[in-house]
Amino acid sequence: MAGWREILLEAEGSGWASLFWQAFKQSRNPMMLLDERRCIVDVNGACVRLVQHQRAQLLGLPAHQLIRDGPLFTAAQWRELLAQPQFTGSAELIHADGSRVTVDFAGHPEVVTGHRLILVVALRVGRGGRRPADPDELPKRPGSLSARERDVVRLLSLGSTGPEIADELQVAHNTVRTHVRNAMAKVGARSRAQLVAMSLANAHAVD
Repeated sequence: MAGWREILLEAEGSGWASLFWQAFKQSRNPMMLLDERRCIVDVNGACVRLVQHQRAQLLGLPAHQLIRDGPLFTAAQWRELLAQPQFTGSAELIHADGSRVTVDFAGHPEVVTGHRLILVVALRVGRGGRRPADPDELPKRPGSLSARERDVVRLLSLGSTGPEIADELQVAHNTVRTHVRNAMAKVGARSRAQLVAMSLANAHAVD
């Protein structure tokens, strides 16, 4: 893991990678970075609160150790998922005290920091088991966001509300809603959380 920590620290000071790390760390959406072996490279604070394990205990841990009944995918299925732009699923996570929580998630295999990582974002959290999403319903490959849409997504990723974003950008609240709807349509996202995850993972170019 020492090698990954050096890579991540180096990435924090440059361009879009810097924006990614700000959003990753401060987002209210639980986020986890995995390597190709499905080991945890990093987690944000929201993820630590969700899984109720200390961050230091999570780094380097195979992600399946947090999942009831072990890995969700075979090695062959995992390789197939890594070839997709993104994938979705559902997992029952085990807390440190033995309690459980069900999470619907989206995974985004990308070269986020110049190295291949998988960004996993919790889209919905609830009790009880849910089946993984139908592969036929996977979101489409994202398009390109405008500069203002990226501004809105950046503020969303930091946990800002619609009125707060409107105040920050000095625009009407309805304008913010329009930018969010347009951005979701462009990237094929089904929720604001998924919009944030897909936009960060794919580092969109400005129109």
